[in-house]
Amino acid sequence: MFDNIATALQKGLPFCTYRKPHDTIVTGVFQQDKMLVLADDFTGSGFVFAPFNKTSGAILIRPDKLLSVDVTPEITIENKPVEVSEEGKQGHLELVEKGILEIKKGNLIKVVLSRKIEVETTKTPIALFQNMLAQYPTAFCYLFHHPKVGIWCGATPETLMAIDHGKLRTMSLAATMPVVGNSDPQWGAKEREEQQMVSDYIESNLLPLTESLQISQAKSVKAGSLWHLRSDVAGKMAEGITLSNVLHALHPTPAVCGIPTVPAKEFILNNEGYDRSFYTGFLGELNLKTQGEATFFVNLRCMELIGNKAHIFVGGGITEASDPESEWTETQNKSRTMLNIL
Repeated sequence: MFDNIATALQKGLPFCTYRKPHDTIVTGVFQQDKMLVLADDFTGSGFVFAPFNKTSGAILIRPDKLLSVDVTPEITIENKPVEVSEEGKQGHLELVEKGILEIKKGNLIKVVLSRKIEVETTKTPIALFQNMLAQYPTAFCYLFHHPKVGIWCGATPETLMAIDHGKLRTMSLAATMPVVGNSDPQWGAKEREEQQMVSDYIESNLLPLTESLQISQAKSVKAGSLWHLRSDVAGKMAEGITLSNVLHALHPTPAVCGIPTVPAKEFILNNEGYDRSFYTGFLGELNLKTQGEATFFVNLRCMELIGNKAHIFVGGGITEASDPESEWTETQNKSRTMLNIL
């Protein structure tokens, strides 16, 4: 597997290798030419890599060569405290304050605001991917490359959706708290409200597309050194509804964009000050084994590799009850996931 990754990187060929949560099988989807293929209607087969801003820019890696191997990481990484720079703090505080003001004006209910951190690294993409496999067994870990797009890797805790011949699964994931010893997280009203907003949004958008829909009570789940609140969502797609219909209804979710979606996205694009690109987009298998199956994950806890630089992306959900200092601390905590890998 790793020899094939090295060859594809050397020859500049598109590929994505990945491992699903709670699994040991690493799958590699390798394309044998440099063509940029788009998943316009999501009826093809391969690996999808989609941006935050629109589903129409989704890239499809064709499965010209498909590998699956059982990989047990030979290295163990200690989750040590990582030094996090305070650079960019004032700008992020001002961005959060601007978001809170927009909410108080009544234009938004919630908006997810993020920032980019640039860090030097001497590690190869393969070494970083191996580190993720070792460190984050409960996350979707991946390494993506396309010569016309670049190199991305990540370890995301969030499923966007999974479809198996009309049966639909997704999740409502929001709120963040660092893991402290063996104690359970004590969630406040702000975190529970934020998670409920995501659940309500998913319910309202999916109800017209499904024959039945069930949403579980929120529960605490651990992702690396962080806690989140999650509700599981399951349903059956209504007759005539396509995968593309569901994707347009779900992406981007309030967990990465805001409520209402359109004005929240406009606020993000006009105020964050950088291009998210594929951060908070989605990625995963499309009709890879059988037609009618797809599993997509939200591209969180990720980085883009450019030369000897790693660009790390972190953000958080802003509501009227948000405190800018606390929101800054949340992004600092989230940055440790990728900084620990580097």
